[in-house]
Amino acid sequence: MFRKVLVANRGEIALRVIRACQELGVKTVAVYSEADARAPHVREADEAVLVGPPPSSQSYLVGERLIDVALRTGAQAIHPGYGFLSERAWFARAVREAGLVFIGPPAEAIDAMGSKTAARQLAIAAGVPVVPGTTESVRDAEEAIAIAETFGFPVLLKAAAGGGGKGMRIVRAASELADALASAKREAQNAFGDDAVYSEKYIEGPRHVENLVLADAHGNVVHLGERECSVQRRHQKMIEEAPSVAVSPELRARMGATAVAAARAAGYVNAGTCEFLLDRDGQYYFLEMNTRIQVEHPVTELVMGLDLVQWQIRVAAGEALPFAQKDFVPRGWAIECRITSEDPSNGFLPSTGRIEYLHLPTGPGVRWDGGIESGSDIGLHYDPMLAKLIVHAPTRDLAIARMRRALRELTIDGIETSRSFHLRVMDHPDFQRGDISIQWLEQHLPELTAPAVDRESIRLAAIAAALVAHEARRAGSGTATTSSTSDLPVSSRDDRGPTWRDVARRESLRSS
Repeated sequence: MFRKVLVANRGEIALRVIRACQELGVKTVAVYSEADARAPHVREADEAVLVGPPPSSQSYLVGERLIDVALRTGAQAIHPGYGFLSERAWFARAVREAGLVFIGPPAEAIDAMGSKTAARQLAIAAGVPVVPGTTESVRDAEEAIAIAETFGFPVLLKAAAGGGGKGMRIVRAASELADALASAKREAQNAFGDDAVYSEKYIEGPRHVENLVLADAHGNVVHLGERECSVQRRHQKMIEEAPSVAVSPELRARMGATAVAAARAAGYVNAGTCEFLLDRDGQYYFLEMNTRIQVEHPVTELVMGLDLVQWQIRVAAGEALPFAQKDFVPRGWAIECRITSEDPSNGFLPSTGRIEYLHLPTGPGVRWDGGIESGSDIGLHYDPMLAKLIVHAPTRDLAIARMRRALRELTIDGIETSRSFHLRVMDHPDFQRGDISIQWLEQHLPELTAPAVDRESIRLAAIAAALVAHEARRAGSGTATTSSTSDLPVSSRDDRGPTWRDVARRESLRSS
């Protein structure tokens, strides 16, 4: 096992890796930008090193600097988390050439799966079903139209080097294709430094279902079941769950075997995820392989009873997987909501400011993977995801009820967040039935993001009523009172019982 690992990331995933290392007895080195000097991951690591100013291009994305920090601090390995440098083959190769271990797949596997066109070619060679489309990038609009006519409209243009919906366009008619292709190529170049775009048949109303694989350097590869990730906005996942209501045990076995075949074909080692489209007839198509740990890995951990980040580290240290495929059967149901600093009622515009008060949900089956605390400053330098709220329960219905309860307990004051949006999704009858697709959220956004009726008046009235009730109780107990709210206790709890913040929060929840 490693003695020391450098965590080349920030926020909740950096904390997640640090905690996994702590349980393995491994020391950690955090890196941070000037904007993250007071971040929790900096405090929790054994060591922390400043790597640059706030822009990630000058800090978290400067691979040579991160490798130098690892060497200077005596780290033996680098865990990239997700995002930033996690899927950059050149970085994995540079880490290896520096005599360090990259906690992830080999650079060659990242290369094989990093380009979507290359991944499609590899998948086809391995007998993995793919969406009908090209295996090379499209040269121009004339070629794109000819290709589209062989599949039939609509078609989907996708950046070969990208993800997250960037460089992606749905085209429903030949007259739209030239402009869409030019736009997709521009966006792909700006986002990934590569304007290559390919074309595939656009499948109406599919689900996004993915299978996680775990492979060691000794030839063992297993899949850990599926995750349902169909609640998406602009191709960005917002809610994930495991297992999927649309996947039977037989389909799970077939999709899992396909994911294992794709991983073997790529020479894959460590944790990775094969993403599929699942149509209404139960046919599935390989999309791509994410060569890293994913944001939604906790739902798999909870239903499979496995610490995936620890096993990433163990595999990178040379350990063999001690389990077989038959050992993995999903138990219960897990749901994850991504808590972001966005205002759903205002087009999901980013929200910035200081978190003035943070109250986290607790209770049976509730997990919080976060990188924030009271006093955290939220800016525009990084992704808006603040944390992940995850629940686990024996059944899906109970998991939804548990998530609803946990979301109601969650309080983040000082910025707008996606909390209210997630509550509305949990209450929607389509979601409760599991009747969703990757287009479902876009179709229902108006009802899921509309401003609450007179929300501010309700909030102010609730706080006023709570303060009156609180003062009355203090007076009844013989405790001296004042007329100024500034003299009331502001901590979350003290020996006098609930503070005015706690009471106001509770009354506000009741009123809403």
